[in-house]
Amino acid sequence: MDRDIKISIRNLYKIFGPIPDVALAYVRRGMGKAELLEKHNHVLGLQDINVDMREGEITVIMGLSGSGKSTLIRHLNRLIEPTAGEIKVDGKNVLAFDEDGLRKLRREQMSMVFQKFALLPHKTVLENAGMALLVRGHTVRDFEDEAKKWLARVGLEGNENQYPHQLSGGMQQRVGIARALASNSPVMLMDEAFSALDPLIRSDMQDLLLELQEELKKTVVFITHDLDEALKLADHLVILKDGHIVQQGEPQEILMHPNDPYITDFISDINRARVLRVRSVMAKTTEPPADSAGDISDRDNLESVIARSDGRYRPCLSGGQKRQSGRHSRDERTGQGTGAGRCIGRRQSQPLLIGGHPGGGGLLDDSSVTDGLL
Repeated sequence: MDRDIKISIRNLYKIFGPIPDVALAYVRRGMGKAELLEKHNHVLGLQDINVDMREGEITVIMGLSGSGKSTLIRHLNRLIEPTAGEIKVDGKNVLAFDEDGLRKLRREQMSMVFQKFALLPHKTVLENAGMALLVRGHTVRDFEDEAKKWLARVGLEGNENQYPHQLSGGMQQRVGIARALASNSPVMLMDEAFSALDPLIRSDMQDLLLELQEELKKTVVFITHDLDEALKLADHLVILKDGHIVQQGEPQEILMHPNDPYITDFISDINRARVLRVRSVMAKTTEPPADSAGDISDRDNLESVIARSDGRYRPCLSGGQKRQSGRHSRDERTGQGTGAGRCIGRRQSQPLLIGGHPGGGGLLDDSSVTDGLL
């Protein structure tokens, strides 16, 4: 196995019902979720899942309700047992672990952040943050400094002696993140961890996760039903529908090249200028032009680039972008189709910016921005 692959999932199936092995045979012969439920009263949770999750990256698994995303993440630490398939962590088959091996995996290798916070109401913030260390046999005195360190990192310094009911929802979720970090586990499982939060707090939590990840390089598996959140966080994006993978890959690639009508519909209302990174539309160069506007990161989005261009380029409106599948678009102002797709804006011939990246400089001009948005 590739040494950079932290978690590898192969041919994973999960069928809920009294005789899943019998139902599995029908699924492997081509029976779908609806037909399996109607004819055999079994629920197809996961169908032939194959995913590699790289060490130090955020893998986001997204889909609508009932798509199987929460079922999938619960297989990684065997809160749910699969019907068939293989799950490896650091090359070791998790499904072969005995009780002691599984307990060690859950205590030391994987931490979990839940949607509903899952804090113990009779424990203080400090005790909740150190809970993973407490169950390993450490005392409060042993883990106090470690818990305080991570509470401070998530912005909760001074709240150590409060109880969960005294905190806001966003603060409670910060305790959950501090608890996961204090465990010092290399893998963090986050099951719709921000879904219960208000939009502004949710955005703050996303920024906090990215800030911490930049330093800690955890292997994060993040579940969400929100495409904007997925595109913001993901290094690797996996999109599920009815228990199977529709498309997976680098988010920018999925956004620019959807391979299924389901994905096309999913991304149709996304403001691409806000999501697409500069690296998606850069052309490699070695020397900046004399009239370039400056340096940017290849991770900057196109909206920020446009803002820095001092009005020399007006971007395509999100509704005026051409879909990759179907080859049509809609005018944002009228909602009417515009045929082959067009840019509501204008181009300039003058290069806007030079963007630096590991492979060298990248020339970004107005035509490349427009092509990326279209």
